[in-house]
Amino acid sequence: SSGINAEYGEDVVHDNKYKFSPSGTYYAPPSGPYDSFLSFIKNLPSSQLPEVFGMHDNVDISRELQGTKQLFEDLLVTQVQTSGGGGGSDSETTLNEIASDILTKIPASFDIEEAVEKYPVKYEESMNTVIVQEMERFNRLCDVIKLSLVNLQKAIKGLVVMSDSLEKVAGSLMIGKVPDLWSGHSYPSLKPLGSYVNDLVARLKFLQDWFENDKPPCFWVSGFYFTQAFLTGVKQNYARKYTIPIDRLDLDFEMLPCDEIDTSPEDGAYITGLFVEGARWDKKKMALAESLPKILYDTMPVIWLKPALKLEISTEGRYVSPVYKTSARQGQLSTTGHSTNFVLAINVPTIKPQKHWVLRGTCLLCSLDD
Repeated sequence: SSGINAEYGEDVVHDNKYKFSPSGTYYAPPSGPYDSFLSFIKNLPSSQLPEVFGMHDNVDISRELQGTKQLFEDLLVTQVQTSGGGGGSDSETTLNEIASDILTKIPASFDIEEAVEKYPVKYEESMNTVIVQEMERFNRLCDVIKLSLVNLQKAIKGLVVMSDSLEKVAGSLMIGKVPDLWSGHSYPSLKPLGSYVNDLVARLKFLQDWFENDKPPCFWVSGFYFTQAFLTGVKQNYARKYTIPIDRLDLDFEMLPCDEIDTSPEDGAYITGLFVEGARWDKKKMALAESLPKILYDTMPVIWLKPALKLEISTEGRYVSPVYKTSARQGQLSTTGHSTNFVLAINVPTIKPQKHWVLRGTCLLCSLDD
């Protein structure tokens, strides 16, 4: 609707040279003969600039990067499909090294019984349930990864049959791609294989530190497998503490002037780990600002999740930004009723009107693609 309002608003009718873009290159031509309109159209740029759609110039960079990424992915798949013979031994050695390297990086599974004993179900602390459930989810994922890699090593040695699923795992490992077998049991991620493994290890360390040292003062929100469970836990703790029905509550947000914090809030939770795309965070003005040239993402500061009554939350002077787990900005509705990619909407302070950031396609991301 923001784009439609910009193209078909009242100003277009009343202003003889209404500008559709900041540079003034695109504007509504004045009334005149037929030839004047043809001349006006011929003088427009042969390729449309992002500004005509209300977007930042960085969009061109994003589009070219996406096209390049897709091209190389297709080339790698073609290379795997066309290669064969002569290099079998080398390929098997490489596969075995990759599998061994990943297996050495992934730690042992979490001891769920010990976790339940240390963090039992408590009415006043929902985070105990969150950490145990997260450990269970990551255990299942790690079990799939470890089993597939161990079986792949056995198949290379000829101890087991190289099944179709193992062949697909091997093909993905050779081109640095996360196997579909893993993705089917994993949290959403667009990272290549190496970055995915490092990210997984970081998430496991986040949970291990939580287990050993109690819940952190500031949660790495990008490290959760099922983020919605954590968000519900934040509201649930507040609802039970003040005996308020949870369906009357929602989350309000406050951006703090820091990137790290060592203390926990009285109510709610501090989170970190979000990135903003289509804008940047101005630390001086404490508000969204235009992206700098050639810088596609910016990090967000510590955000305070503040449970509050829905009727008391205002969006005035704030951009209601969607938060996604990946830059794909699309997902599927899971059996829990939640999207596999969309997390929630966060109200971010802004000086410019909200429609400006809608046209910019501004959003927050839990994880980048690299």
